Amino acid sequence: MIENRFFSIKKLIPKNVKILAVSKNQKISSIENLYKLGQRDFGENYIQEMMKKYKVLPKDIRWHMIGKIQSNKLKYIVPFIHLIHSVQNLEEIQIINKIALKNNRIINCLLQIKISNEKNKSGITEKESYKILENNIYNSMNNVKIVGIMGMASFQDLTKVRNEFSYLHTLYNEYKKKYGHYILSMGMSRDYNIAIKYGSTIIRLGTSLFGER
Repeated sequence: MIENRFFSIKKLIPKNVKILAVSKNQKISSIENLYKLGQRDFGENYIQEMMKKYKVLPKDIRWHMIGKIQSNKLKYIVPFIHLIHSVQNLEEIQIINKIALKNNRIINCLLQIKISNEKNKSGITEKESYKILENNIYNSMNNVKIVGIMGMASFQDLTKVRNEFSYLHTLYNEYKKKYGHYILSMGMSRDYNIAIKYGSTIIRLGTSLFGER
């Protein structure tokens, strides 16, 4: 039962950690069930799928883009998106800023940092992230704001996972000292308990909430 899973996890999660329900490939009815239980943050990987759900679901849902950015489709979600987790270069930020300006919005984003050597895990290096944050072009923008970092850990090796989360948490602390309030988005269904120990402020849960498909 989705209700039992949701409240069991809620009991274990510190109040300062936000649960992001990864609703990719989930039915509208399943999202509605979580919504009725009080869940308001939902994450999607693909813009087209997010748009379909946005049109029919309650408008107080906070939508998060957690997949690879499709630059040519950003115009469809910028008017309502709550947080983009997967920014990886200055060009994406410029496009977001331009569209946000047209919509009179300020869009919050996270830089996706590569913490795993697995080929299917994308992201940028610490050095590349600083190049963006210290770039005069970025700092002249008024309609986009980098508010934190996101990372995806290795799939199975828990020792690697701990090391990867530890590294990202250290980077998060450095950014927080330098740039103020910051978000740390890391941890999924298989490793969120470890992520919380290493200071995650947002955990992205799919199967833990919706169950196996």
